[in-house]
Amino acid sequence: MAKKIGIFYGSDTGHTEEVANLMKELLGDDLADVFDVRNVEDASVLLNYDLVLLGTSTWYLGELQGDMDAFKDKLEELDLTGRTIALFGLGDQVEYSDYYVDGMGHLYHLLLKKGVKFIGAWPTEGYDFNSNLALMEGDSSKFAGLALDEDNQPDMTPERVAIWLEQVKAEAGIA
Repeated sequence: MAKKIGIFYGSDTGHTEEVANLMKELLGDDLADVFDVRNVEDASVLLNYDLVLLGTSTWYLGELQGDMDAFKDKLEELDLTGRTIALFGLGDQVEYSDYYVDGMGHLYHLLLKKGVKFIGAWPTEGYDFNSNLALMEGDSSKFAGLALDEDNQPDMTPERVAIWLEQVKAEAGIA
């Protein structure tokens, strides 16, 4: 049976939704399903997927996007031990350098405690920020997942997403 990817996101401005839909478009309908976490009543639906991509933006002073913040409470109730998850986060590295992609960092640290297998670490090269919450434990040269900046580097998003998806598929053993 073919492996399936579930893309789960929270979005207020639409940027994270646009990225999630771009991912689905690049992966194809046969491989990926996309979910706005605002509409997910039962978080256990993500257990139906071999690989889960979780995306959030960062709000205010390093907080999770509101819908993803509520969804994380549902995630805490699930046994995610050994589940393969890749994260993607959006933020503004210029105006909010001290909190850049901290939303993704909050998910990373929550899921790290739950025994998740993370894939999709992304290099910090090409970014200018001060926060370290979303960096891989033990490797400050990598984010815990794909970091995007639709405010200052929107032209880089399509290429970054395409490269990252190929990396994630290879790490997950998905052709």
